[in-house]
Amino acid sequence: MRVHLLKSKIHNAVVTSGDLQYEGSITIDSELLDLANMIPNEKVLCVNNNNGERFETYIIEGKAGSREIQLNGAAARCALPGDEIIIMTFAEIEAREAKSFKPMILIVDKHNNPKRRHLVGEEDNPL
Repeated sequence: MRVHLLKSKIHNAVVTSGDLQYEGSITIDSELLDLANMIPNEKVLCVNNNNGERFETYIIEGKAGSREIQLNGAAARCALPGDEIIIMTFAEIEAREAKSFKPMILIVDKHNNPKRRHLVGEEDNPL
């Protein structure tokens, strides 16, 4: 049996901009992607902490160091610039491996600068 588990999360990300005319997706600074163990085109579930909205889209790699979190297309209607969101990816793994699997958590500040990261169940690593 296979189960779906949290693979990685960017916690407390702040939306920097939106582009309704874009075809869709979320653009994320490539440095944040690397730190969070996320990849371009990966499906994400986003939660808007300001209004409770949840939406799915996929990742587009943004410029390294830009700290950009831009919602594109219809997703731009789900959160406004300044809203705090959680960005999550998931993996499908064998149930027997699930107990030892540890998701990567990246916590950012209000400017999307990386503050800490850790695997679930392990100590924070300040950045």
